[in-house]
Amino acid sequence: MPDKNSDIQSLFDGVREFNSVEFERYRELFGKIGRSQDPHTLFIGCSDSRVVPNLITKTQPGELFMVRNIANIVPMYRESEEFLSTTSAIEYAVQVLNVSTIIVCGHSNCGGCNALFADESTLKHIPHTRKWLELSKAVREKLTRLHIADPDVREWMSEQLNVVEQMRHLLTYPYIAERYRNGDLKILGWYYIIETGEVFDYQSDIRRFVKIQ
Repeated sequence: MPDKNSDIQSLFDGVREFNSVEFERYRELFGKIGRSQDPHTLFIGCSDSRVVPNLITKTQPGELFMVRNIANIVPMYRESEEFLSTTSAIEYAVQVLNVSTIIVCGHSNCGGCNALFADESTLKHIPHTRKWLELSKAVREKLTRLHIADPDVREWMSEQLNVVEQMRHLLTYPYIAERYRNGDLKILGWYYIIETGEVFDYQSDIRRFVKIQ
């Protein structure tokens, strides 16, 4: 069995190293952003532990406002008395922080996208995850109609189509649609391949993901 005490110790060791090395390197920056933030981009990514937004984009603390959840999903806009985590974070980023760019970033080997095609009995022990993935049912339905036999092809297609679907969901937010129409807000769709480090940007005019070079 994994040594949980060892895992905890490594976290504490990491904090100590951060205090003595990384923090000192960025001490002046942390001093400037200590009381306020002015991020330029809202990064909507998957909760997957292998996806590290600041590492991928080489951004510093204070540049990205991040929302992370299973399968980088954007719920369609609605007003509700419920507790809406992702929706409220998007609202705050756009309405209060005035970000100029939103990135929806999917990735390879996404467990959430793969679970779109899982049998319900497989997901019965994670009912909240199963419910959450209903927000991407359009992706499942589209690929089901295509009858793709190769599981590898279906995997990457579902991951990329899911990014495009969430970009569409963003435009159901009235304040996002208005800023997007006026040219005050850019919406990007990215696909990140974990094992190669490649990032592909969605080009809406040709409906394809093109490698960022």
